[in-house]
Amino acid sequence: MLSKNIFMRPRNELEEGDQRSPQEEQRPSVPDDLCVACPSCKKVLFSSDLAENLHVCPKCGYHFRMSPRQRIHLIADEGSFQELFPAVTGVDPLGFPGYEKKLQAARLASHEEEGVVCGVCTIGGQLAALFVMDPFFMMGSMGSAVGEKITLLFEYAMEYRLPVVGYTVSGGARMQEGIISLMQMAKTSGAVKRHSDAGGLYIAVLTDPTTGGITASFAMEADIILGEPGALIGFAGPRVIEQTIRQKLPKGFQRSEFLQEKGFLDLVAPRKEQKELLAHLLALHTIRKEGGR
Repeated sequence: MLSKNIFMRPRNELEEGDQRSPQEEQRPSVPDDLCVACPSCKKVLFSSDLAENLHVCPKCGYHFRMSPRQRIHLIADEGSFQELFPAVTGVDPLGFPGYEKKLQAARLASHEEEGVVCGVCTIGGQLAALFVMDPFFMMGSMGSAVGEKITLLFEYAMEYRLPVVGYTVSGGARMQEGIISLMQMAKTSGAVKRHSDAGGLYIAVLTDPTTGGITASFAMEADIILGEPGALIGFAGPRVIEQTIRQKLPKGFQRSEFLQEKGFLDLVAPRKEQKELLAHLLALHTIRKEGGR
């Protein structure tokens, strides 16, 4: 095996063991999180500049993944968000090996207790119930707690006659919870249907990636379905499909733009336009006190 030191000049015996040159001593230490490379165009970006640009690459427009709190800060009016159901957290119902440690690691890494954050807020002055899934908590996978929190939010919205705005991101059902995880598809779908039957509006914003059981349930059941540019959206991933049908898929297959072209999305909404767009859609569907719409 080649050593990374193979091309370094051997140290002279007269040199002291760990002595460094003045230039090496003055070389600044660069923190690992100071810069980030864009996965699409490979441009190296300062993390601070990326945050100021709403985590969108200024060169190619690639939309980086965001935490729930970052999304809420972007979408909700300042100081308006009030979290609901924070005590609903996942457990290990099947005693799956290593699952408890995975949950603990996910909570430490994401600074969240579960894979979705729910609450109420105003968006451009319009009151709404909001849920935001977390790509950094086991890739937003849906376990019993995620399904329960989303169901509770729709029931809360139905009781208080609120529209629901949901940001989805997920790798699918949480396999460590087995059939209990898969049951959340039916439970959340039932909650969406009851909310709809009561006249409630549901707007879903699908972000990268929205796949698996989430796509097969509440993500695609909204009255208005938006998608972020370039987001991967589908049930099975493109590689799985290619291996199954043994055919090469079209370019951009399962991306937001492809799905809008085929009629599965109503609109591809860039991140900078989402708050204004959501506020406008909510205002159009608000029932006024005078009885008009």
